[in-house]
Amino acid sequence: MAVRTSDELKQQTCKPCEGGVDKMPDDEARRQLDHLDGWRLSDDGTKIFKKWKLKDFVEGMALLNKAAEIAEAEQHHPDLHLEGYRHVRIELSTHAIGGLSENDFIVAAKIG
Repeated sequence: MAVRTSDELKQQTCKPCEGGVDKMPDDEARRQLDHLDGWRLSDDGTKIFKKWKLKDFVEGMALLNKAAEIAEAEQHHPDLHLEGYRHVRIELSTHAIGGLSENDFIVAAKIG
């Protein structure tokens, strides 16, 4: 995958992935993350994640609902976490390949 800006990723749509493609190498994922504010690579390189500390429970749920709508539209679903009523963590990975694909970065860019 060529490195794209956040705006370029937002213009893309996810492609179905049932395996059969290589997962993205860590160095390529790190280069792409330079264009996504606040998103980080997991220690094992199999997912990207971002954390938010929001004002209250309602803002936390609003972010999770926004992420859910994006995920449904893209048919690429993240792991969503709400802890301590206002701490949100969203994790993206392409489970079918056991690592990262372009789809993860598209959804991350759209979530923000």
